[in-house]
Amino acid sequence: MPNPTVFLDRDGTIIVDVGYLGDPEQVEFLPNAAQSIKNLKDDFKFQVIVISNQSGIARGIITEQQVVSVNDKVNDLLESEGVSIDSFYFCPHHPDFSPEEKCDCRKPSPQMVLQASKDFDVDLSKSYFVGDKASDVECGLNAGLKSILLSSEYVDNEINILQKHGKSPNFVARNFLEAYNFIVSDFTEEKV
Repeated sequence: MPNPTVFLDRDGTIIVDVGYLGDPEQVEFLPNAAQSIKNLKDDFKFQVIVISNQSGIARGIITEQQVVSVNDKVNDLLESEGVSIDSFYFCPHHPDFSPEEKCDCRKPSPQMVLQASKDFDVDLSKSYFVGDKASDVECGLNAGLKSILLSSEYVDNEINILQKHGKSPNFVARNFLEAYNFIVSDFTEEKV
């Protein structure tokens, strides 16, 4: 039976965005993110999968191994809370630094979500995407997911980008806890 899933961006969504994060020791969860992930998995049986653009690899700023090490650190910290991310998918490309045909996976393309959906038997109709950028919202919408934009200092700019593309998030959350509450409320209403 297909599984409901919450897809999450990584930097600026569940951990502090320090820009091209390559040092696992700099991993710091945003408020309520770790506990909300645990609750989504334990209380509502969601799979949780991270989908991120990591163009720092194509730019030569960080390595693929550093991205993997940071992802491992995210799970190490979560495991101390008794939970973990089911899988991490990331696009190492950027159109300015990679051949065009290599950039198919880069958000807002839904390619990583669709690959994860095959790998983890995801029920896209009961799944969500949470992120802090317009590309996250568009990626989720392009995959048929309900999409939540996390507010940041750039939220107005991100909403303007979405409006120019004729799109809008299903919900704008001030923080991760608000995003969690929206998902739980929406998901439990649909089950009734």
